[in-house]
This record gives sequence, structure tokens and C-alpha cells, in this order.
Amino acid sequence: MSDEKKLPSGRLGRLVRLAELGARTGIGLVRRDSEGAAERAAEILGNLRGVAAKLGQMAGYVDGLVPEEHRDVYQRSMKTLLSAAPRSSSDAVRRLVEEELGAPLDRLFSEWDEEPIASASIGQVHRARLPDGREVAVKVQHPGVAKAVESDLQNAGLVEGALAMMGTRRLDSKNVLEEIRTRFREELDYTLEADRQKTFARAHEGDPQIIIPPVIDDRSGRRVLTTGFVRGKSLDEASRLPEAEREEICRTLWRFVYKGCLVAEMFNADPHPGNYFFGEDGKVAFIDFGCVQPIPERRRPLARRLHRAANDRDERAFAEAAKLMLETRGGAHEMRVLGYIRRAFEPQFASPYRITRTYVASLVDHMKEAGKETLQAADDSFVPMPEGMLFMNRLQFGFYSVLARLDASVDYAAVERSFLP
Repeated sequence: MSDEKKLPSGRLGRLVRLAELGARTGIGLVRRDSEGAAERAAEILGNLRGVAAKLGQMAGYVDGLVPEEHRDVYQRSMKTLLSAAPRSSSDAVRRLVEEELGAPLDRLFSEWDEEPIASASIGQVHRARLPDGREVAVKVQHPGVAKAVESDLQNAGLVEGALAMMGTRRLDSKNVLEEIRTRFREELDYTLEADRQKTFARAHEGDPQIIIPPVIDDRSGRRVLTTGFVRGKSLDEASRLPEAEREEICRTLWRFVYKGCLVAEMFNADPHPGNYFFGEDGKVAFIDFGCVQPIPERRRPLARRLHRAANDRDERAFAEAAKLMLETRGGAHEMRVLGYIRRAFEPQFASPYRITRTYVASLVDHMKEAGKETLQAADDSFVPMPEGMLFMNRLQFGFYSVLARLDASVDYAAVERSFLP
């Protein structure tokens, strides 16, 4: 994939690039069956960055989004978007850092690597060193990406593609559409991300296996975020470790996600494999807190009831909590929703459980089928997806896909009992 390509930020220019792939919608970009088409899609989405690249990233690791017969081709091609999307020029990055932090770069950092160590849909990361000797990672927003994201969010086809990849399509209320736009716009504000990173660090303080790098406040701003530097194995490398080590990693990941949901009452809704660095003894370092979904206050006790019921294998209590949390009102739609959420909680009900790629794909398929049935339904039992649930789907599909790569049998119910109040 080529580097330092000019980022098209206007709506028309971005539509023209998408039209090169023969599709105006994000979901349409992953329906062709040749390796050349997949590689071309990865290149164009990478150069577009923004929301368009996020769709390609999801296709690169979430099982079930791409038809089974095309999956390997697309996931192989889209892997480049997970850690090596096209970069912005070193001159443009330097200018942005100096403008944002109000000082020459060589005064801000005693060392600065011009070559980014990672580049993704919104920004790229440079290794640097502070004058006091601390090694840091500096995330710098791609110049022009804010306008590109806004253009994407005005593209109804791309937003529909994002909704389809997160488990819903053509069933969306105005509130759900606004929710997706709000979360993606928030990713442009690194000041907000810094605050959230600190919140997650406090929530997991004292857990020796969860590593969240500290934020360096005086080297951070709205478009620049400096944190401590972390190292570790990639997901591909971790997936080749002995099973006992993979089990410990899965426990750490589960604790990070669901302690965040059930105790800290918010979750990181971007379970991108590049956001995890795997160390020894089940240690995992977590980065990138740009897309975070707070859990509405009225739903917090219901979420804890739901998880306790699953851990206790109490089907009746689980169904009652699910109805309240999802605000259903009986009828065929309620049955479809309950069927999906019960399947999504199989790892707790059937602990110890081995999450597989087939299981994850079945969840995605189940959600798609439920959506089709709702569109065709004759009754009026449909209710809109409650606030926050859209991004919970994104978390579940992506997070379970990560666990499926680790391929370990884990007692997830016991993990939850260790922290549930």
C-alpha cells in the first residue's frame, strides 16, 4: 500500500474514489471475489482513511461480515489497514504537532522518529523521547482527516454500511443515526480520548495484567496525544502461544472489557486487534480510547442483572433482564431479540467455553436474519434499538473475533464473578 498519498477530504472527491470500486456503500466494498479486487479495495479505503477505512478494518478481522467464500481473500488484503494504512507526510505531521503544542518539535522531544510505527484511519503514531528520557508514543491526527470524516458521515451509503457491519440496517431511528455520527466525531478529539484513557486506567488500577499507558498531558492537545510507550506481541503472534498462555490472555481481555462495562459503566467500542499488545503471564497493554460508549444510567443495574443471570445459568432471570434492558414489548420482535442475545451470552452460560470463528460468524448471521425477518414482519412489535446497543454489537462482533483467534477454552463466568459487585 502506497504511503503519503494526498487525503481526499471533500465529499465529491471521496465519492469518486468509492465509485472506482463500483460501490457507493461501505458494505458493497466487500462483495467481490477476486484477490485483485480485495487489494484494490484495501488501497482505496486506506488512502481515503476516515470512516471508509474503518469499514475496511472491520472487514479485515470481524468474522461473518464477508461471505465465507471470500473471507480469506478479504481478510488477507484488509490486514494492511489494521496497522499500516497510508501515512501523512513528515512535514505535514511536524507542522501539525508544532501548531497544536505551541513549540518547535525539537524542544518538545529530545528524539523523534520521522517514520511512523503505525498508521490507521484517523491518525498515525510516532515513537519519541521526552527531554527527561521517557520513551513515548505520539499519536498525530492525519491533516485534513476531520473534514474527511465529516464528508463520510454525510454519505448515507457509508453510514448504512457502518450500521450493517454493526448489526442493523434500514431499521434505524434518527437517534441511532445520530449516535453513530457522535461516536465517530468524538474520535477526532484527542483531549476527550485522553480523559477516557485516564478513566479506564483508574478502573483497572491494581490489576497487574491490564496495562494502560499514562497520558502525558503537557505534550497532548486536541489533535496530538502523547502517552507512555508500550511493546508486546501482535495478535497473530499471541495466537501461536501455548494454550495455557492463550487462556490467561483471554481472561485478561474479558476482564478489561466486561469490568469496564459492568463496573466502570463504559466500554471501548473499537476492539481493533492493533489496539492490543500481548506480554508475559497474561499481561495485555491496551491503547486507543477514541471510540468509547458510556452505558446509560438506567441500563447499568440491568446489565449487571443480565450478566449475573447468565453466570448462574438462570434462563428465566436472564430473559426478564434482557426484556427490560432492550425495552421490548412482546411479540415476534421480542422473540428474535431474545434469541440473539441468548446466543451472544453462550460463553457465560456454557463456561468453560471456546469461542470460535464459526460461532462469531453465526452471531453476525443471526443478527442479519433477525433484521430481514423484522422488515418482513406483519405485527407491530418492533422497537428501535436502545441507546448504546449499536456500539455494543460492534464491540461484541469484534471482541469475540479477537478471542476466536486465540482459540482457548476459558471459564468466562468465573472471570466475571471475580469482579461483579
